[in-house]
Amino acid sequence: MHTPSSDGTAAAWQADQSAPRVPGLPHPEPRPPPDGYPARPHAGADISSRFIRAKRPCADGYRWYVRHGQGTATYLELLRALQTAGRAGDASWLLQQFGPTDDVLELDALSDECLVFPGTVRVRGNIDVASMIHVGGHLVTPGGVRAGGDVTVGGDLRCDGALQAAGVVRCASLRLGMPLLAQAVHCAGALRSDSAVHLRGELVVGEQASIRGMLDVAGHVSCTRSLQVLEDVVVGGALRAGHGIRCGGNLTCHGPLSAGWGLRVGGDIAGHDTVQAGESIVCGGALASGPGYGIYAGLAVREADWEHSGLVIAPVQPVSLRSGLWRARP
Repeated sequence: MHTPSSDGTAAAWQADQSAPRVPGLPHPEPRPPPDGYPARPHAGADISSRFIRAKRPCADGYRWYVRHGQGTATYLELLRALQTAGRAGDASWLLQQFGPTDDVLELDALSDECLVFPGTVRVRGNIDVASMIHVGGHLVTPGGVRAGGDVTVGGDLRCDGALQAAGVVRCASLRLGMPLLAQAVHCAGALRSDSAVHLRGELVVGEQASIRGMLDVAGHVSCTRSLQVLEDVVVGGALRAGHGIRCGGNLTCHGPLSAGWGLRVGGDIAGHDTVQAGESIVCGGALASGPGYGIYAGLAVREADWEHSGLVIAPVQPVSLRSGLWRARP
């Protein structure tokens, strides 16, 4: 595998199938193939003008394709030409249409206008991109990642440094070593962060989320499984977890707060709407819902089982308690 210089990716497009794979990472799950193409094409596969027309590209993009004689270009050659021409959006569109490959791109560091690559990208240093990042496979770096647009990763995104994105982060799973600052995060699998998470929009996690810092989200938070946060949680919209919610600090939620299982908070629970849990609610400080709203525990169990699985444990009995049995201590 040819390793390019740290100031760009131009020389790195000679990726081949014999390149080493990222240790410890499985290949991304296959995506449904475009009509007439294999699920995981080789990067050197030809892309015909017939294929491009069948995908109904925008008029401007197709004119560029015809005028620049790309009719005989391979997949990687066309992606490279689009990025060189400043057409990162068209390159991203092509990757969406043609799908990921098994190719691996290795870099010492990356500082460029954009990054669109159909396989796995492994960078030994920092990643600094002025616009978008779109990777068909995994994206792995022991450094930090900064992007001036969206970050889309078809596989796992692993970043030991900070992750800053002006747009939305989309990935199969997310592993972070330092703070995350982005517009929003859509993670199909598990999210694990060793530091704080700050989002200007929403957080959607398809599995469990574990955050060893503060969680500060201006929009909604949706977690299919459990949500565990070591420090404070501040949510500007609704907060819903299919399993349990555990917060080591204070929890403030400006929308409906819902845990399918239990809700355990070390400090205060400041709800501005309904607070509900399928089982027990344990709160180390004050427990309150929004004005006119109620607090509901034990919604997923029979009333006869509230003594064990429908408790509301808080220093002071909340005035808006609608279901569950209050106890001052366990």
